[in-house]
Amino acid sequence: MAEHATLRAMTWNIHGAVCRSGRHDLQRAIDLIRQHDPDIVAIQEVEGRGRPGTQPFAMLREALGGHAMEAPTLHAADGCYGHMLVSRWPLEQGVLHDLSVPGREPRTAITARVETPAGPLRLLATHLGLGFRERRMQAARLAAIARATPDPLLALGDFNDWEPHGPVDRAFLGTLPSRTFARTFPVGRPLFALDRIYARPRAALLRSWTDKAAREASDHLPVIAEVAMAEPEGRVTRALVA
Repeated sequence: MAEHATLRAMTWNIHGAVCRSGRHDLQRAIDLIRQHDPDIVAIQEVEGRGRPGTQPFAMLREALGGHAMEAPTLHAADGCYGHMLVSRWPLEQGVLHDLSVPGREPRTAITARVETPAGPLRLLATHLGLGFRERRMQAARLAAIARATPDPLLALGDFNDWEPHGPVDRAFLGTLPSRTFARTFPVGRPLFALDRIYARPRAALLRSWTDKAAREASDHLPVIAEVAMAEPEGRVTRALVA
């Protein structure tokens, strides 16, 4: 019988690292992420425009794991805005997928593969659009990407899906059979589960939670999850999460 190891995954829309008082404080966001010690973290709304002397993508990469893929979607002379994926392990086979819909804000998905101590894991990180039709098209594209690999897979991000069983859930049906359900937005009184982690296989998601301390750092709460990885026969495992 295969043994199991666990890893910790996290997704958080950091709102440009602007807290509720309107003050920019990227270190506060970094400190909160570090407290949860994720092996994999997807971060949305990384804002480098209008931040003279700072390089938020580089700061997050160096502070949280050293292995990262960036997906800048809006560019300016003084920096860019977008989302990123950071991992404890090297990110292999990384691809940026353009999910943009004409007339809407540019959107991108990151896919990559990590070789964890318990075996390979595929990752998909994204920040979807606000329009219903836009989001439905983007979710269909993501589901096709997810179906293209048989490996265990995590999809993390701000899916902007306000409905309990909206276009993202319907697109992922049968492809990513389990997900988190924590309400994450608006941060003062969370009503909507915009920020999610989807997983395959179904049993991979062991438990998930959020952190109310993030109210002081963003307009979204993060989602953190413990994920089970099947250990190949005969391999000695080590727990990745205490």
